[in-house]
This record gives sequence, C-alpha cells and structure tokens, in this order.
Amino acid sequence: MSDTRYTKDHEWIKKDGDAYVVGITNHAQEALGDVVFVELPEPGRTVSEGEAVAVVESVKAASDIYAPLSGEITEINTALPDDTALVNSSPEDKAWFFKIKPSDAADFEKLLSEEDYKKLL
Repeated sequence: MSDTRYTKDHEWIKKDGDAYVVGITNHAQEALGDVVFVELPEPGRTVSEGEAVAVVESVKAASDIYAPLSGEITEINTALPDDTALVNSSPEDKAWFFKIKPSDAADFEKLLSEEDYKKLL
C-alpha cells in the first residue's frame, strides 16, 4: 500500500510526520508544459478541502492547486518560486508545494490510491 494518495485535480499528497506534503503529479506538469511561475499559500492559513490555495503558470496556461484536505498550511517550498523548473524536472519529489496539517487525518484515506488515479488517467 502506497503512502501517497491522489486527487482528481492531479495533486499528490504524502504523509510526513503529522503533516502531509502536497504537490502536482507528473501527468499535471506534462499537461502544463514549461512552468514559469508558482504562487504559494501563506503558512498558517486555514484551508478547506477543494479550496484553491496555490497557482502554477506555464507557457500554456495557469492552473490552480487545490487543498486535498481541510487543515492548516504549515510550510511552503520556498525554493519553488525561484526555481520553477523543479516542477517539470521533479514534480513528485523536490517540487512539493506545501505541507498541511489536516483537520481530520482520516480524510487522507478517502483520496485516490495510485491504482485508482491511474484508472482516472
């Protein structure tokens, strides 16, 4: 069983201690093309599941990044705004967007498994 879950909006989320790390999938970065700008949420912000919390812009389009869980943004990847190419080169590793401490950790289990996400694609 993978410790990574996915959303229908092409975010991935992975448990990291009592927080969860969130980024976009390889499929999402391929659809976007070369990423040129990333806007991240403010740490300490409380968000609801499905709420737009970050923005990624490419040469093709701008796309919102949604909170896969309700909770508090605890940390952001400060390297991303200065090195947006990471989103294309390492979307499911170095290019994480933010960490969230969920209001209800059980909601993580309701997200798509890797197998379910692959079926969605």
